[in-house]
Amino acid sequence: MAQKAVTPVMMFVGDSFTVGSGPVPTWRSYATETARLLRWQPVIAGAGGTGFVNRGRVGRNFQESFEAELAWRPAPDVLVISGGHNDRRWTTLRVRQAAARLVWTARGYWPATKIVLVGPLWLDRAPRKAYAVRDALKDVAGREQITFIDPMEQRWVTGKRAETVLPDGIHPTFSGHLRIARWLVSALRSAA
Repeated sequence: MAQKAVTPVMMFVGDSFTVGSGPVPTWRSYATETARLLRWQPVIAGAGGTGFVNRGRVGRNFQESFEAELAWRPAPDVLVISGGHNDRRWTTLRVRQAAARLVWTARGYWPATKIVLVGPLWLDRAPRKAYAVRDALKDVAGREQITFIDPMEQRWVTGKRAETVLPDGIHPTFSGHLRIARWLVSALRSAA
């Protein structure tokens, strides 16, 4: 009897960009679309307004979302930790420490899992502090020898703004999520 092929698993932990927001539900977010484009099984965790330090309205940060929603599951092939957008109120030292702690925790549960750190997503002009957060996360990735992918280097709005950004001026439309997913697939393949 032939064995059935096992579908690789890609887990994500992140904020509203990762889990979806407004009219874009989780099953249409860039995270889910990235896994679909790669033909991998997505598992999405996190909540809007959260970050490495920021506990948002749900009262938990990325570490707590990871522990509650992902850590008890079998090891994925890839864990994507994506965020920092909501952490600019805190010092970069606190963000750096929280990001490193999350990487160490994930490695403790799943030593063979590839971990990818994706910096803050800003579809338009980012405030100066967002660059400091990005740089802190890039530093963590370098120290921990994991892949860092920087969405702030991209120009996301290239046509009509409404095609990419929701009326809130922050979050992506479904087309915006799809564009982020295609970019992330390319970045992940380049980093492999």
